Parts: sequence; C-alpha cells; structure tokens
Amino acid sequence: MTKRSDCPISNVLDHVGDKWSLLIIRDLMFFGKHSYSELQNSDEKMATNILSSRLEKLEKEGLIYKQKDKQDKRKKVYRLTEAGIDMLPIMLEMIVWSAKHAPETNIPNQLVSRVHTDRAGLIQELTEQLHQQP
Repeated sequence: MTKRSDCPISNVLDHVGDKWSLLIIRDLMFFGKHSYSELQNSDEKMATNILSSRLEKLEKEGLIYKQKDKQDKRKKVYRLTEAGIDMLPIMLEMIVWSAKHAPETNIPNQLVSRVHTDRAGLIQELTEQLHQQP
C-alpha cells in the first residue's frame, strides 16, 4: 500500500479510514459476529458489495483473516489478527468519546465506566477474550 504521508494518524486512516471498516472491526471485536451473513445483518445494513470489498481490504491490510468454519466447511468465518485486536484501545476511546458527545446513542455505560476506572484491566481482559475465540 502506498502511504500518503508519514503522519501516524494518516497511516491508520489508510488502513481503516472509512466507517464500514470500523463497523466490521466493531462487530468482530464486540459482538462476536464472524460470518458474512452475521456481518451483513448489522444494524447499519451494509450493502453486500461494500461488505465484500471491505472484508477484502481488511484482510489485505492484515487486520482480519478468513478461515473455513469448523462446523460447515463451505462457510468462511472472519477473525481479527493481532493487528486487528490492537485496534481495541482506539475502539474503546471512540465509545468513550460518543458517551461524552453523543449520549443519546446506544452507549454501553458499564463499559464506559470500566474504561474510566480500570482501562488497562479492561483492555487486558477483552484482548484475552479475543485471543480465545475459536
């Protein structure tokens, strides 16, 4: 991938700089969605062509990988890579920002509270859970 600049924020945006990519990461990270149909059935109702292209992009960028489903070898499931899991602190900060600036959204208040009281412990716990996913 060609980078636009040496700016670290620009670098992240080159990888996940659109809303759909972040929503896919959100669903894999927080909602346990792993199949194409589960990801397609998110509240935002992503069009199939957008979902397909974003999954391909995230895989190419090294943030997710796909594998055959253990129960149904015809199906593919998507998982976060280590780089994808490392997006966890960014995602948590986005939730905290929304809690402060858009409180009318569907805020997981217990999660926000935990970020404020035990951020490191929460990140460690969630990271371990993501590593344990089959």
